[in-house]
Amino acid sequence: MTASPVAASTVKFNPETRLFIDGRLRDSSTGKTLDNVNPANEEVLGVATDAGAEDMQEAIVAARRAFDTTDWSTNHEFRQHCLLQLHNSLQEEKEDIRAELIAEVGATVGMTYIAQMEWPLADAIRYPAHLISTFPWERMLDQDAKMGALYNRIVVKEPMGVVGAITPWNFPFEIISNKVGQILATGNTMVLKPAMETPWSALRWGRIIAEKTEIPAGVFNIVPTSDNDIAQELVTDPRVDMVSFTGSTAVGQLIQRLSADAMKRNMLELGGKSAYLVLDDADMNIAIPGCLGALMHSGQGCALATRMLVPRSHYDQAVDVATATFGALTVGDPADPDTFCGPLVSAKQRERVLNYIEVAKREGGRVTVGGGAPAGLDRGYFVAPTVVADVAPDHTIFQEEIFGPVLSITPYDGGDDEAVELANNSRYGLAGAILGSNERALAVARRIRTGSLMINSAMFYGADAPFGGYKLSGIGRQNGIEGFEQHLQTKTIGYPL
Repeated sequence: MTASPVAASTVKFNPETRLFIDGRLRDSSTGKTLDNVNPANEEVLGVATDAGAEDMQEAIVAARRAFDTTDWSTNHEFRQHCLLQLHNSLQEEKEDIRAELIAEVGATVGMTYIAQMEWPLADAIRYPAHLISTFPWERMLDQDAKMGALYNRIVVKEPMGVVGAITPWNFPFEIISNKVGQILATGNTMVLKPAMETPWSALRWGRIIAEKTEIPAGVFNIVPTSDNDIAQELVTDPRVDMVSFTGSTAVGQLIQRLSADAMKRNMLELGGKSAYLVLDDADMNIAIPGCLGALMHSGQGCALATRMLVPRSHYDQAVDVATATFGALTVGDPADPDTFCGPLVSAKQRERVLNYIEVAKREGGRVTVGGGAPAGLDRGYFVAPTVVADVAPDHTIFQEEIFGPVLSITPYDGGDDEAVELANNSRYGLAGAILGSNERALAVARRIRTGSLMINSAMFYGADAPFGGYKLSGIGRQNGIEGFEQHLQTKTIGYPL
């Protein structure tokens, strides 16, 4: 393992630090700000506004008014025009977005060319914008006759209303992009509450919309707040019709409880503990090193396959190769193109991951590489890429989401049936990966209870691909036709011939 020391940043940022409500960029009503900290060197990059209760109420009022009194919800052509303006404007600022993601998220340069930025930048707004033209907003049912009369029936799709969007810190631009695209394309208005660990990635959206699009005032609002009681207003206020949340299962369960009285629709994309399942007919020279995917964004991804399940006949090889591979990686400055693993987002997150590693050792896991802070990095929230072998299904590390650069390895003996049983031995069901001959792997995939799967590294990701989970990994889907419809109500009308 090599370290890439993190120097003080020389990048000059031009961030947006103000909240965005009813078409205006402004400071918080309280005047409060919060430091934005670089997780790679613990330096303060700058500040972001920290909204108060009055700001949240104004945002909800603005979103409600924009939905109820403008033609945003019904003017399909105008919505499409505005969203394509937004798509083009984001493209113009992508290098500034990239720099901010590296600095405040700790994303490596390489990650910004895939899921952190380039992938969602390409189609997260454009795909749902174009879908406006082809989606079946209305459909006729067969004519029917009851009570002695013949009549027509029509099914109409309409927007939900006001959507509260709550987003996390790990992939802020990607997650915000996919929420904004689908929420606005379906004719809803929205209030975005972003994670305060990564505020600039969210606040830039307000300036771009204000200065470069014709999106009407109140349609899109951004309220960054460190006060959970203020954020909770999006869940409990009856003027908000739907909550779209990406984050932990515990918070998703809280949202379900708090929104029950209002019978709000919830789209909840929650935690995961995905399996990396190697079948006995896989090419082990490709399959075993592929476990490196568990380290994308230093393991801070809900869909990452962090439980490696391998036939016992290849177990020693898997442990040796994974240990050597993880140990050879460059850890350190995310701005260095040679860095594979950057920092975790905060000191709190680092301590959480280190605690999970200690629990794994106490329960019988064997740390073969990593397990602590990388040598040579005195600043920043780093954890060395870690492999834990000899992990049993009842171990905490097998069952709970760690959200750090930690891979567990578990052998199995009983062929595909035991492999499937182990993969499904989780309260989560978000994603996973299978390595083996294509036909056999596809048959195994159909037996695993998760929302998304990769076979032999074939990606499922895209704005056209519905994403979400089974079990405690959430409710509903984001993206694709299914995600689009998630943000719509259905009305059936009968009328005379």
